[in-house]
Amino acid sequence: MSKSKRARPRKARAAVKATKATVRKSVAHRKGGNSKQDHVLGLLRRSSGATIQNITQATGWQSHSVRGFFAGVVRKKLGLTLLSEKIDDERIYRIAGGPAGTKSAASSSN
Repeated sequence: MSKSKRARPRKARAAVKATKATVRKSVAHRKGGNSKQDHVLGLLRRSSGATIQNITQATGWQSHSVRGFFAGVVRKKLGLTLLSEKIDDERIYRIAGGPAGTKSAASSSN
């Protein structure tokens, strides 16, 4: 007969729960710190904006991941307006409104 998963001692189950709890705390702690997402948003808030190539070099992400970040996080989750313009065969992205306008746009979408 094989033992079921419930046959583990209580101490082993408690250790697994403790591990999961510490992982959640570290992720929550990272939100307030300097994450790659914060770095990308800083690049997009500059008056000169940023290209996808700038962001891929700064983060190590692939270009399709940067475009997904634009759509999923910048536009949908944060509700920010992302402007795009093509200058000398390069597409430059920036967040509309500059640094002061971004916080109000993010808080009004909640």
